[in-house]
Amino acid sequence: MSSIPISKEGFQALEQELERLKKERPEVIQAIKEAREEGDLKENAGYDAARERQGMLEARIKYIESRMGLFNVIDLSTLSSEKAIFGATVVVEDIDSGEEREFTLLGPDEADYSKGSISIQSPVGMALLGKEVGDEIVVDAPRGRINYEIVDIRFGKHKG
Repeated sequence: MSSIPISKEGFQALEQELERLKKERPEVIQAIKEAREEGDLKENAGYDAARERQGMLEARIKYIESRMGLFNVIDLSTLSSEKAIFGATVVVEDIDSGEEREFTLLGPDEADYSKGSISIQSPVGMALLGKEVGDEIVVDAPRGRINYEIVDIRFGKHKG
């Protein structure tokens, strides 16, 4: 993968997460040391939990560090387009139900469906990219095929 788009805010959030995770390292090492001192490691739940926490912590640190150099940091406030592109908030209407949905198209490392943002690499994100108001898209979702019409495309501060 050559370059991964990410908003300035998303990049800053990952930098802060990385800093926080690195600060947790000594706590985890201390927890492992204390659990090890309790004796038999075969049946030491505290030791197992601390080692698991260390493994997850180190994996997340390694993951973030490996991606930092790949990010193409984009200031969302400078974007505008008639088409759905990275950083756009796209309002779609489900053609069958009439229900409106709003998606902000972001990179895979900052998309958060619960906050209304989706990855440009998700099925909906890929279907929306490059489309304009009035275009219809078809998305094969787990619940079946969904037909959307693009109602609006705008730019500005995203929720997530």
